[in-house]
Amino acid sequence: MAETFKKKTVLDKHKDIARIDQEAKRTHGWYVRVRYLGKTHSKFFSDRKCGGRYSSLLSAIAWRDNIERQLGKIRTNKHMVTVGHSGTGVVGVRLNDDKNRYEVSWVTPLGRQGKTSVSIARHGKKKAFEQACAIRQEKERIRLGY
Repeated sequence: MAETFKKKTVLDKHKDIARIDQEAKRTHGWYVRVRYLGKTHSKFFSDRKCGGRYSSLLSAIAWRDNIERQLGKIRTNKHMVTVGHSGTGVVGVRLNDDKNRYEVSWVTPLGRQGKTSVSIARHGKKKAFEQACAIRQEKERIRLGY
């Protein structure tokens, strides 16, 4: 079985930007959706209105970057979680009452899952939470490269 490799172009992949091609509705363009702190900001960039496929992509990228700047969101092509559902209010830090510890999770720069925990019995609840949050912040700094 012969493998075919497609050369990556500027039009291939951009974070938060998706290509829409619906022949039946004659809709062609780029759809931008920026999510930050639980809110979604979106806009469609039509090929026809922007002067072609490439021009509409450039408009979409510029709009995305501008919205992120306005919101204070860090510009990165890496996935970022900004809303936590752990109950602690901190993304990547959760309380495990059964094991009496705070569990910390993150994504490594290689895209793998990282995990550790901080004992409440050893450090006390407040200190354990502070340590867990510090670990999570450090791991995010390393992953994002700053």
